[in-house]
Amino acid sequence: QVQLVESGGGLVQAGGSLRLSCAASGRTFSTWARGWFRQAPGKEREFVAALNWSSSNTYYADSVKGRYTISRDNAKNIVYLQMNSLKPEDTAVYYCAAGTPPYGKTQWRSSYDYWGQGTQVTVSS
Repeated sequence: QVQLVESGGGLVQAGGSLRLSCAASGRTFSTWARGWFRQAPGKEREFVAALNWSSSNTYYADSVKGRYTISRDNAKNIVYLQMNSLKPEDTAVYYCAAGTPPYGKTQWRSSYDYWGQGTQVTVSS
């Protein structure tokens, strides 16, 4: 089992920044990918960003490219999501995930086995 705990959400004005953290514990060696997803009210949970823990390759949704950065702290087993130039449409609950996505399916929600409880991000206009 892998346990994931997110933190860092909050209320920010449009154009502002936030940094989310996801601390992992347990059998983290069993998963090679760490991802961030988000879910806005009335919408499906969607892929935001992911990181390959072994290769450090990163993946981003088109909607956040150039604004968001996913990174890691190996020693602390933490994944970060730095969010800049935030827009009201970025408002959502953000979830951290861990899994072993098959080739080409890093952005698939079903590729992830473990999820955090979520942290709310609200961007005001």
